[in-house]
Amino acid sequence: MLRSTRIVGLSFVTLTVLAVSAAPSHAGGLDLRAGAFFPRADSNLFADDSELYTVEKNDWRGFSGGAEYSFNLGPQVELGFSVDGYGRTIDTEYRDFTRSGDRPINQTLKLTTAPVGVTLRFVPGGSHRATPYVGVGADLVYYEYEEFGDFIDFDDPDLAIIADDFIDSGTAGGFHAVAGLRIPINHDFSITAEGRYLWAKKNMGEDFRGNKIDLGGPSAFVGVHISF
Repeated sequence: MLRSTRIVGLSFVTLTVLAVSAAPSHAGGLDLRAGAFFPRADSNLFADDSELYTVEKNDWRGFSGGAEYSFNLGPQVELGFSVDGYGRTIDTEYRDFTRSGDRPINQTLKLTTAPVGVTLRFVPGGSHRATPYVGVGADLVYYEYEEFGDFIDFDDPDLAIIADDFIDSGTAGGFHAVAGLRIPINHDFSITAEGRYLWAKKNMGEDFRGNKIDLGGPSAFVGVHISF
């Protein structure tokens, strides 16, 4: 895990250095996008949540949006620097346990992520009005995961119910691949549609030590590309 994180970090730094060095001499563009993130939720944290609480993997689907500055490294190659954001809050209860009187034991689960990425993108030219593109890149994904509400103390023979708050935050290294389409409106503006897939996992600490969190999954965006 440590070696993988170092490799991701080195890739991220290398691409960022290329971006900074190339920026002064090449035209750029700004992308503003909004859409949805579909977390893969493929780790023991989410498996345990689904077993204990009334939450399924699909419940984590939610709004995502971001911005990216890119500039040309050549006629068909761009380098972009992006920041995206996602957040989801889910109200749940225990599946198999209730209070006296069959009343639910409620808690809230909350996940926030903010991937900061660098993307090398191939944008083939041509006579077509709609221009497709593909790309790959590296990410540093900030995350915060929290559970708060009422919880059963399974170490207590009486299964006491206590109010508590559990949280973990950190940064995970990751990779992504993108594919999209730009449809020009005029010389300066284009409508964009993009699909993105992020791979990122992290061993958790703090209140969730021993768990792994999966921060990856596909995203779908629409937006605008501004050339300058």
